Amino acid sequence: MRIILIGPPGAGKGTQCQRLVELLRVPHLSTGEMLRAEVKSRTPAGLEAAAFMEQGQLVPDPIIVGMVSRRLQAPDCRRGCLLDGFPRTLPQAETLDDLLERRAMSVDGVIELAVPRDELVRRMLTRGREDDDPAVFAQRIASFELQTAPLLDYYANQGKLASIDGLGTAEQIFDRVKVAVKRFEHAARIR
Repeated sequence: MRIILIGPPGAGKGTQCQRLVELLRVPHLSTGEMLRAEVKSRTPAGLEAAAFMEQGQLVPDPIIVGMVSRRLQAPDCRRGCLLDGFPRTLPQAETLDDLLERRAMSVDGVIELAVPRDELVRRMLTRGREDDDPAVFAQRIASFELQTAPLLDYYANQGKLASIDGLGTAEQIFDRVKVAVKRFEHAARIR
């Protein structure tokens, strides 16, 4: 299964990704982690990405897409993967569909963790991470709403979106996620 997890900063994607990886037994492809690994290994893509990251700029699509494309070709991704942090924009989603289609694959489902803005802010204030500056956090939410939210319509129109209520305990939310995964599995069998 190839599943994308989408949600604003503070929605609990990290917690749900860990649980999903255990359930599905597929690799977790986090573009943030992949970028850090490329930078640390000083690969050509990593060096190029670092120049943008050091300036606080988004890493351009060609670098991200190339990195994801290479990772999708790895043997451990044959059975599927959990994509986290990619795609972030409509052009990235369209490129991902093209990449997968060339390999006779597709995205099986997209899980949106829907959490109201006031709850996201409350979570940010209580988790106490060093990098949780309120102004930066507000900018990250605004960026999500502007760039990533259009993906919801894109995947809903394909019949692949499951919008999950992101409120409640981690276990309650994961119960909802598992229902969505079962729906994706059923849809994949009848395709």
